[in-house]
Amino acid sequence: MKNTITLLLLFTISISFSQSSSKRADKLFERMWYKEASVLYELELNKFERKNKESNATNDSIYINLLKRAGDSYFFNTDMKNAYVWYDKLISDYYSDIDTEYIFRYAHALEGIGEYRDAKRWMKEFAKRTENKDDRSDLLDQKKLTVEDVLDIEPNFVLKNVSVNTKYSDFGPMYYKDKLVYSSAVDSSNYHTRIYHWNEQPFLNMYLGKLNKTESDLKLIEAFSNKLNTRYHEATLAFSPDETKIYFTRNNYNGNLGRDDKGTNHLKLYSAELGRDSDSLPTWKNVKELPFNSEDYSVGHPAVSSDGKLLYFVSDMPGSIGDTDIFVVDILNEDTNKTQDSTFTGYSKPRNLGEKVNTAGREMFPYITDNALYFASDGHLGLGGLDVYESRIVDSNFQKPVNLGAPLNSELDDFGFIVNEEKNKGFVCSNRLTGKGDDDIYSFVRLPKEEDLCEQLIRGYVSNTITGERIADVKMTLFSETGEELESTITNIAGAYVFNTVLNCATKFNVVASKTGYETKEKPVLTLNENGETVVALGLETLNKLIVEEKGVLKIKIGIIYFDLDKSFIRNDASIELNKIVMLMAQYPKMVIRIESHTDARNSDEYNLSLSDRRAKSTKAYIVSQGIQASRIESAKGFGESQLINKCKDGVKCTEAEHQLNRRSEFIIVKM
Repeated sequence: MKNTITLLLLFTISISFSQSSSKRADKLFERMWYKEASVLYELELNKFERKNKESNATNDSIYINLLKRAGDSYFFNTDMKNAYVWYDKLISDYYSDIDTEYIFRYAHALEGIGEYRDAKRWMKEFAKRTENKDDRSDLLDQKKLTVEDVLDIEPNFVLKNVSVNTKYSDFGPMYYKDKLVYSSAVDSSNYHTRIYHWNEQPFLNMYLGKLNKTESDLKLIEAFSNKLNTRYHEATLAFSPDETKIYFTRNNYNGNLGRDDKGTNHLKLYSAELGRDSDSLPTWKNVKELPFNSEDYSVGHPAVSSDGKLLYFVSDMPGSIGDTDIFVVDILNEDTNKTQDSTFTGYSKPRNLGEKVNTAGREMFPYITDNALYFASDGHLGLGGLDVYESRIVDSNFQKPVNLGAPLNSELDDFGFIVNEEKNKGFVCSNRLTGKGDDDIYSFVRLPKEEDLCEQLIRGYVSNTITGERIADVKMTLFSETGEELESTITNIAGAYVFNTVLNCATKFNVVASKTGYETKEKPVLTLNENGETVVALGLETLNKLIVEEKGVLKIKIGIIYFDLDKSFIRNDASIELNKIVMLMAQYPKMVIRIESHTDARNSDEYNLSLSDRRAKSTKAYIVSQGIQASRIESAKGFGESQLINKCKDGVKCTEAEHQLNRRSEFIIVKM
């Protein structure tokens, strides 16, 4: 991040020398106009080398300081390629004369250009020089994690450069309602173009972007708030959980830029509240500084806990472990604050997160969830510049930070990470060379690690709620919680089913069972919270009590249809039963049936076949006479004694009751 990082939090480097020929470069450097300073230092170095070559004389102290400042002007602008050029000359020619900090910076520059083996060697030298008293010396200790280990981290992110990026700095995204607020140096023409001389870019302001449906891209809508954007820098913000209060970073500006006694303009945190303007339109009002700001150090990069009780931020205030540390304060109400130091009205005293998170380097851009703290750092082992780290929260304690690896992290600066952990989607910023401009915003999808996968297979069975009989050929459909159809299948002969789709643990979904003649049944389910399978049993009821299923065939079940001996006309008692079928078919106008008539085995086969057929057709005629369309009766056919349902065939002695079981009419449902 060639300009934004140091731009947003940093801090005068007090390495001074007073040669008159470099005074202008020194002034630019001390005002943090590193880009202009680097050009002048290179000119001074070229003049100095040419002059010394002509006179065959040297002034090592001046030359050393020029090399330091040239390297630093690129280092603090995160231009590691050019920083390496000047640090390499410094280390090569004056190794024994330089302090250990430049060995550390040289190792970092080597990381930034991908020279990891050399970076490891020089970090070991740094550890030797500092006698392992500087915790940064642990970074490349072979007994611990190495750069190769970071490079071997399984890629878990897929990144996409978003559409709103420009040739300027675009960074600092934060969720707001269903949109995204971010910072950009693009010239919005809200004011006359004001150039920040450090990087020759317009000053930063906050903008509002609309997310697309997949949350993988965004489109610029407008400036976020003209009430908050000023003539100078506004960037990196956070909201209260109800989004009625905003915390944001701004230059020390109250009509004029405030500076400390060295001329440095520090950063401050401000808050504002959501209100209404004179036209009753929403606007941000009551802008005020937070009480732990100072004229002497910087405070910025806010993050708010999900319960709205904690505010995290970055500062180089007294009590910092390194260049910049992450701090936290309690957000207090008025009653609670009565017991606190009145200096920090509304907030507790700032607390440093400690050495587990903070290092002697820079920790920046915190983002807090219920599960983890995410932040950028160049003090923990990384791939170069700032990398993004995750510190899991266990029993309210931050665990050892873990580098999130490539491709999220790169050889340059990666920072400004925010994430929706439920969706495993979010945004990150980087100044990697493949971007559109200086700092770019990237959307990402976070892929679960294999050891983190928790999956559930969905299986079950379907049965009749009345009889308990398992039901075959039921269509089973799996839907996501949002109603997306994921898969469908059919129950087998045992009424069992299984889906091929594997769901995550603790995931809501719906199973729908449907079959002709039955009420459709939907069942919402939550998968178990461990690897395995979730069993979903469903019971189905037929649409009407007259509808039954026998051996996989749907039928209309009415009382026995009696006929006189050797007759086929419909008797009064038979019409009472057949009227039930008429009423059912009227209730379900799409129902189509098939009529089958059967006799017992007494009498000849030919006689029984003819008699049963006449009775079937007589039954059809009666139903049609009651107003049912003939086309809704697919067929009416007699089967005689060919389909006996018991032992009573020719030559077998049976009771009258047993013969009666075979004298039956069946009404089979073809469709509904």
